[in-house]
Amino acid sequence: MPETTDTSLADSASTDITEGYNRDPASSYSLNAAAYTNHNWFDKDTQKIIKRTWQWVCHVEKTREPGSYITVEIAGQPIAVVRDKGGELRAFYNVCKHRAHHLLAGEGKTSLIVCPYHAWAYRLDGKLQGAPHTQNLNQFNKEEICLDQIKVEEFCGFVFVNLNPSAESLAVQSGDLQNEVMHWAPDVANLTFGHRLSYDIKSNWKNVVDNFLECYHCPVAHKDFCNLVDMDTYKVTTHGIYSSHMADAGNTPNTAYDVADATVKTHAVWWLWPTTCLMRYPGRSSMIVLNIIPVGVDRTLETYDFYLESPEPNQMELEAIRYLDEVLQVEDIGLVESVQKGMSTPAFQQGRIVHDPEGSGKSEHALHHFHGLVLDAYGAV
Repeated sequence: MPETTDTSLADSASTDITEGYNRDPASSYSLNAAAYTNHNWFDKDTQKIIKRTWQWVCHVEKTREPGSYITVEIAGQPIAVVRDKGGELRAFYNVCKHRAHHLLAGEGKTSLIVCPYHAWAYRLDGKLQGAPHTQNLNQFNKEEICLDQIKVEEFCGFVFVNLNPSAESLAVQSGDLQNEVMHWAPDVANLTFGHRLSYDIKSNWKNVVDNFLECYHCPVAHKDFCNLVDMDTYKVTTHGIYSSHMADAGNTPNTAYDVADATVKTHAVWWLWPTTCLMRYPGRSSMIVLNIIPVGVDRTLETYDFYLESPEPNQMELEAIRYLDEVLQVEDIGLVESVQKGMSTPAFQQGRIVHDPEGSGKSEHALHHFHGLVLDAYGAV
């Protein structure tokens, strides 16, 4: 491990964040602990990563009909996604051009966007339609007023937004990801929402991603998971801004949940830079979306949305939800919260990346791939 005589280095904004990192995972250390524990680096996460990357919003079913909308918050910014009357999907800052009040709340359907503060009204394309009592204003032309639009895209059956006005489309950035997802889950756009699990975790968001990207810990910490899937077939492949994690379903009775009647026999998972995880577990046709939401240097929110063949989960899916909520998440949250505490001590700065050139699930090369993207975003390497 690179030596340092300053025990406060991991808490210093002046830390050389690239120290110890090597493009070759077999020769590399993990990110410096400062990236997980220092508020200045969390600010960089917000400004250089979350505000400049494609962020998951919802399944396309939420915005399929003209007038349908959903509101979210990305990096503290209020966003509204709306399907206009012509069928075009649009996204705006959810902020009135009069006095900055929010415009829409929650989700639903509307024919007009009306501010609940002073009733300024906007068409679904964002253009101002009416503003009460403005007829006597000088040089006021409502035709010149429009909500600030942001980039929005439908991708693999889901809606994503990007606060970076110069961002390249997600379909282009992500290379073959859409082909992969549609190969394994061709019906993803036709699935429907079934259930949500939510968690508030005392850990930096990058620790949550790190933990998701390797199954080196699975035989130790997730024994039920290790007989749900055939670990001998677990393969992890990294690509430009995503990684795929594939395994066959286990072929013997397991202690996670009963998959005897499963029609989907493959564990197919994709992580999309930086905070979206798409998961297709053995069972009936489905897709689970893990959305990782950075809140603070040591706080992360998670949502798990289950998209199913029908709104009501069947017995197998209820068992899968129970297993994920009561077993797998309990195990993982305990792991990342412990790691966060350890990183906040002078006893840890970095650890070696464990690398298997064959790309097995017990390798940390996808975690190393993520770290490279983080450093690239920081402009550090």
